[in-house]
Amino acid sequence: MYKIVKKQTLNNAVELMEIHAPFVARKCEPGQFIIIRVDEDGERIPLTIADYDREKETVTIIYQVVGYSTDLLSKKQEGDYVQDFVGPLGVPAVLEKKENKVIGVAGGVGAAPLYPQLRKLAAMGTKVDVIIGGKSAEYVLLADQFKEFCENVYIATDDGSLGTKGFVTTVLQDLLDKGEVYDECIAIGPLIMMKNVVNVTRPLNLHTMVSLNPIMIDGTGMCGGCRVTVDGETKFACVDGPDFDGFKVDFDECMRRQGIFKEEEHQCKIGRGAK
Repeated sequence: MYKIVKKQTLNNAVELMEIHAPFVARKCEPGQFIIIRVDEDGERIPLTIADYDREKETVTIIYQVVGYSTDLLSKKQEGDYVQDFVGPLGVPAVLEKKENKVIGVAGGVGAAPLYPQLRKLAAMGTKVDVIIGGKSAEYVLLADQFKEFCENVYIATDDGSLGTKGFVTTVLQDLLDKGEVYDECIAIGPLIMMKNVVNVTRPLNLHTMVSLNPIMIDGTGMCGGCRVTVDGETKFACVDGPDFDGFKVDFDECMRRQGIFKEEEHQCKIGRGAK
């Protein structure tokens, strides 16, 4: 059992939890993820590691309340326990000091996994900028935290309630058009957002890493549910990723596979008992 030592509501759909998980906190690195189960009968929920504290032996997760299992997790409070907290899983992000700058692009809860990557780059001496997107101001996550180490924090909202009105790609294209020079782009968010970021960076050959979140069950490469096509080869996001070269990802296939079980999701019977 793993104790919830902190819980915070970030907006009406997104929450943060800090979990006491000594073994995970000891080994995890930016880019990796965990799989959590709320109780004995719960489903396995893969969540990216948003932060960690080796001294406190805690790992921070940020999740969107979108279905039965995340709603069950949301009902937990500080001092409560979750059944399983497995990790670290996946391959750590490859982060190296750059000569110029790195630009991070986050869409929605994609700000959570992007945060530790940019923070580590900054600690290595790399200058970093970030673009954070959200539907409206309340859905812009971790802006204040990014300001602690980013040279520039740009914000884009669909409704214009904060920052630039439009998409993160609008801001990115504008920066590149103005002559901003970056050695690398790291984009994390919805698949369509990452695909559109790559459409902006590819013409300039700006190396772009993305983090994929396909359907995932066991997190060990055995179920095959998280398979993706990268550079024409089949990869498993859970053991080969989740970070991949965005220029080589077949985003259209990823999006088709992501929608395969949409109808079944809406008929979810978890927690209703046997029929």
